[in-house]
Amino acid sequence: MPINPEIIFENEKFLIIDKPAGLLSVRARGSLSKEKTAADWIKENFGDVFIVHRLDKETSGLMIFAKTADMQKKFSDMLEKRLIEKKYRALVWGHPDKKNGFIDKRIKEFSSGRCAIDFDGKDSFTEYKVEKEFEKTSLLTVSPKTGRRHQIRVHLYSLGHPLVGDRLYGNIAENKKYPRLMLRSFYLAFEIEGEKFSFSMIKDPSFESLLSLFN
Repeated sequence: MPINPEIIFENEKFLIIDKPAGLLSVRARGSLSKEKTAADWIKENFGDVFIVHRLDKETSGLMIFAKTADMQKKFSDMLEKRLIEKKYRALVWGHPDKKNGFIDKRIKEFSSGRCAIDFDGKDSFTEYKVEKEFEKTSLLTVSPKTGRRHQIRVHLYSLGHPLVGDRLYGNIAENKKYPRLMLRSFYLAFEIEGEKFSFSMIKDPSFESLLSLFN
């Protein structure tokens, strides 16, 4: 079972949490409908909250929860206008040709829950920088400029460099060897109601443990 989230920051308007890999952000349907979520845990400990954005179950890292519907709307407007800066650490298979890149490829979500590059999809933009290369993998800092479902996973897969541990877009047999998806949201920055905030939580024990296998 995944551990509980960690509260990174709290005021009267919003919460910042560090969600562990393996924990749903909010309630899902189907076989996952009975699993406890980060939102459930926050509600039990802090009362009602409003989801601002999501992380995939397999992804760890920083998330925003609003404490009022009005604050949720303000954050949602900021996301729409790309006024919230987000950065991720990503370990991918192989070595990208470009050490600094910008991916501009439309993404379409299908009924299966899987997403793909498609001309009929929505505009999707991702910036990345290669931080370190290992024998078979590369560690990237990734900055999504839009917020499509599975955006980072799909964009990096489209370059031929899927995430380590990604059983949906990568090689299933190979990625089953690894206990988690190697993607972590480690940085958030924004200005709301005239006040600037930034949060950085790079280290994640499960991420670091798996990363050490490739050093």
